[in-house]
Amino acid sequence: MDKYIEMIRIRFLMMLAYRTNYYTGILIYSINIGAYYFLWSAIYGEKDAIEGMSVIQMSTYVAVAWMARAFYFNNIDREMAAEIKEGKVAVELIRPYNYLGMKTMQGLGEGIFRLFFFSVPGMAIVSFIFPLQFSADWTTWLFFAVSILLSFLINTQINLLTGITTFFLYNNTGLIRAKRVVIDLFSGLLIPISFFPVWAQDILRFLPFQGISYVPSMIFTNSFSNNEAIQAIIMQGVWVLILIMPIQVLWIIAKKQLIIQGG
Repeated sequence: MDKYIEMIRIRFLMMLAYRTNYYTGILIYSINIGAYYFLWSAIYGEKDAIEGMSVIQMSTYVAVAWMARAFYFNNIDREMAAEIKEGKVAVELIRPYNYLGMKTMQGLGEGIFRLFFFSVPGMAIVSFIFPLQFSADWTTWLFFAVSILLSFLINTQINLLTGITTFFLYNNTGLIRAKRVVIDLFSGLLIPISFFPVWAQDILRFLPFQGISYVPSMIFTNSFSNNEAIQAIIMQGVWVLILIMPIQVLWIIAKKQLIIQGG
């Protein structure tokens, strides 16, 4: 376990060396939040609430969804694709650690950096600009903390699955881009899942995407009751366990037909 903790520390220090990028990122995310705030304000108009969410709740939802994205987002699928194409994965496979575990820990190190140097200061700045509502209930913060950690695991597992496909496709750039669009849309980052048509909501209940952004954001805005929050967190945990199976199966098959391009 020590070596995986060291991976988290190394990735954190690597991100710290280029932290200026994340200061500018706060500005970009703030602009995104502002654009969505004015868009939703126009949609609400004189209405007090839509789908049970008030304007302030929606503003908070948008801000939390984007700032939480900074924590769970990572590019380990692109890193895996590059390492497989360049043949570096062959060296990684003979090192004394689990390759997929190492990638997960690197993503966690990056997420921790983004949390402290991006999400937290970003929310502080945005709260002075737009009307946001923070819960004083400690259970809400506890549920949110557990949920956002599970959202990181789900997103990372999907990235691992996408990265592993490089063994079979050799060039999965299009798949990686499509995956990002699908996650942003169906995770509730752009539009809350409760705003989708009923038939679409029924389909998305059987997919892991809402566990990435929608669930933690709804918990933070108190749009879920405690029972609903617990059920949603349990479902996130179930998806974490479910996604382990295809990852392990694909990983075993991929290693058996490993072809190093340019190695």
